Amino acid sequence: MAFDRSKWVWMNGELIPWDRATIHVSAHGLHYGSGVFEGMRCYETPAGPAVFRMRAHFKRFFASARTYGMALPYTKEQLADAVFRLVRRNGFRSCYVRPICYYGSDSLAVQPLKCPVEVAIFAWPWAPLLGVEKQTEGVRVTISPWVKFHSSMMPTTAKACGQYLNSMIALNEAVRHGFDEAILLDTDGNLAEGSGENIFIVRGGTVATNNDTDSILMGITRDSVIQIAQDLDYPVHIRTLRIEDLLSADEAFFTGTASEVTPIIEVDGRKIGTGVRGPVTERIQKAFFNATAGKEPKYKNWLELVVKTSSPRRSVRSTTGTGRARSGRTGIRNTVAD
Repeated sequence: MAFDRSKWVWMNGELIPWDRATIHVSAHGLHYGSGVFEGMRCYETPAGPAVFRMRAHFKRFFASARTYGMALPYTKEQLADAVFRLVRRNGFRSCYVRPICYYGSDSLAVQPLKCPVEVAIFAWPWAPLLGVEKQTEGVRVTISPWVKFHSSMMPTTAKACGQYLNSMIALNEAVRHGFDEAILLDTDGNLAEGSGENIFIVRGGTVATNNDTDSILMGITRDSVIQIAQDLDYPVHIRTLRIEDLLSADEAFFTGTASEVTPIIEVDGRKIGTGVRGPVTERIQKAFFNATAGKEPKYKNWLELVVKTSSPRRSVRSTTGTGRARSGRTGIRNTVAD
């Protein structure tokens, strides 16, 4: 991962140079992980750069914020416009986009009290998380001794900053032992997810994945792949997955915005199926990448073109009336709605 091509960041309503996009050491979010974020990808298409599933990502972003009692001071439309401006200003044709909302500096009491809600968006060119070659070769994973937290402990369906310490410690241990990724189990000993991915298995031509009751983040790529698999006439079962289901599968794969669709070929030294990417995984991958590249008309509504519009730019004000925004348009061609 390299940030050297990223020159501009959108922060609290303004596009500012990368080096100015800083926070104070006393920020509440830095000490307690009190923030929420999203990860989305902008892909190059024949019509120009386009953001994949932006509506769904911002819907989850706002839902995550509500879960933690954070009132975002901008609308979905304003943030969508900020993404478009950011991608254009950096001159990217394809990139990863990271919106983040966190409590800033005012108090270090655990309750954020009067800490301001800060919002930033930055972007950079980022190859698939597990490696582009792994999308063909597949990854070797291990079942982590670290357990995914239950929804009674923390809200598993919120994409919150501090929650990812659970993933980080599992992945660190997996990599130390020579694996590409970790799979975390839930408190009942069933499959939850990878450190940053949802899990799918294939057996007898049927695709299966687990659900929110299994301590997973409800992934946007997961949702896309379910739709794609159904459109390819594969039965899709959503149910609890056991370790035995994974080990006896013909194929398995991860999904996620960062990792996209990546085959799992081995679990703790045991091959999944034939130990190579399977035909169902490959077919789903192909359809997914056709969708992100704008080559499949049936999924065109999943793409938001990074378009220029002719209306004059006007100041974007925080919807709470206290924001420090100074630039950006609110009237975008591609609106974002629930």
